Amino acid sequence: MEPQGGTREASGPRARSLVLGAVLVAVGVIIGLVVASDFGWLPFGHAVPEASPSKEVSAPAPTAPGIGGVLGADRNFVQVAKAVTPAVVNIATVRSGKIEGMPNMPFDDPFFRRFFGDEFFRRFEAPRERKERSLGSGVIVDGKGLIVTNNHVVNKADDVKVLLSDKREFKAKLIGTDPKTDLAVLKIEAENLHTIPWADSDKLEVGEFVLAVGNPFGLNQTVTMGIVSAVGRASMGIAEYEDFIQTDAAINPGNSGGALVNARGELVGINTAIFSQSGGNMGIGFAVPANMARSILDQLVEHGKVVRGWLGVSIQEVSPELAGQFGLPEAKGVLVSDVLDDSPAKKAGLERGDVILEFDGKAADSPTQLRNLVAQTPVGKKVSVKFVREKKTKTVDLTIVEQPKSVAQAGSDEGSGSTAPTGLLSDLDVHELNSELTARYNLSSGERGLVVVKVKPGSVADEAGIKEGDLVLEVNRQAVANAKAYERAASRIGKDQPVLLLIKRQGRTRYVTLKP
Repeated sequence: MEPQGGTREASGPRARSLVLGAVLVAVGVIIGLVVASDFGWLPFGHAVPEASPSKEVSAPAPTAPGIGGVLGADRNFVQVAKAVTPAVVNIATVRSGKIEGMPNMPFDDPFFRRFFGDEFFRRFEAPRERKERSLGSGVIVDGKGLIVTNNHVVNKADDVKVLLSDKREFKAKLIGTDPKTDLAVLKIEAENLHTIPWADSDKLEVGEFVLAVGNPFGLNQTVTMGIVSAVGRASMGIAEYEDFIQTDAAINPGNSGGALVNARGELVGINTAIFSQSGGNMGIGFAVPANMARSILDQLVEHGKVVRGWLGVSIQEVSPELAGQFGLPEAKGVLVSDVLDDSPAKKAGLERGDVILEFDGKAADSPTQLRNLVAQTPVGKKVSVKFVREKKTKTVDLTIVEQPKSVAQAGSDEGSGSTAPTGLLSDLDVHELNSELTARYNLSSGERGLVVVKVKPGSVADEAGIKEGDLVLEVNRQAVANAKAYERAASRIGKDQPVLLLIKRQGRTRYVTLKP
């Protein structure tokens, strides 16, 4: 009995010691794990280290060659900057210009020349020509020396030199220019050059990080960062064909022709212009989208010129007022205000008053967008056009042709006389064209129809933008080639009813709504 009792007494303290030791070990392990987590030694906790190989951790998204991910733990753009800056060059140009208005020298008179001689006076004469020097930027897009820049950087230049990031200098050959998009292509004799891969600029979204790389004020390889502020900017008066990317990345004089790249180091645009009241950066810069620049590059390299597609319509924005007049549920699409003779649109059956919704499967949300889509369509390509006519959606197929240098304008029937209707049209004084009115408003001798000779100041017509010299072609979708037709159309309009006019100004037609 005692041995058993002795065994029980001995085992009690030993068991308590074992339990206490186990508890201490557990506590130590827990403290160690917490400390390791705080120092980032484990793949969880507060620190965010590089992902360790595991089936549960997905691989990072692929990036451009030679460029690491920029949205990792440190969130910087060091690798992108290192990858793209060698592909951005400095472009120096020299232009010759004549010096106008040179003042005469004192005593520059035949009497004095007779005593001193012509050679004496030549020593003091200033040169009649001057050399203008300017700096810009360019982007190497081909390893064999093709460079994209702005037309205004190299326009009328007698000499163009390209300075690379490694200090090598080359004389550049001008491959071609396109003033309508303010783009140009140069070529230097070099091999294995750094390039920037093209991005699909149509996928660019507002809010994306972008870097602007160039040579502002001659400071080579300058990199600035910002975001995409807007896309599809047009009607800026910078170029004829506009579809600009707007960014707040700092762009200054000398950045023209430089690169706008995304966070993956891909070329999304060619920096072109800034909006500024001081001449320096104000956070509003514009770049030509990469897709447009690439199309221009390919055509200039292949043909030496840009060949644009042509549909053959005059178009305008669909305002809420016009949408109501044409029975549209919303202000969407592009309104056809005229269809030119012998054009693809005419042959396909498009008519004035049609509202184009899609072109070649792409939405036509604005006149600028449709114009750019048509211009970039290869000549000879067959495309489909989706449009609305009389509240019904239709689709036609047509073949795009090359944009002609000039297009014929359709005329109107001949008539004589004048008219003065009531209602909203009473604010307009309209007369049929004659030789005196044609000369007064500098109209083409082939024009026919009714011309606005007076607009009542402050009237609805005045606020709608009707001006003297405008030709009135339609009233509420009815052709008005003469006074009688105008009177008939006006007689159907109530005093408080809106009026839809089709006017023609400087060879272009557009719809205007007069609302009471």
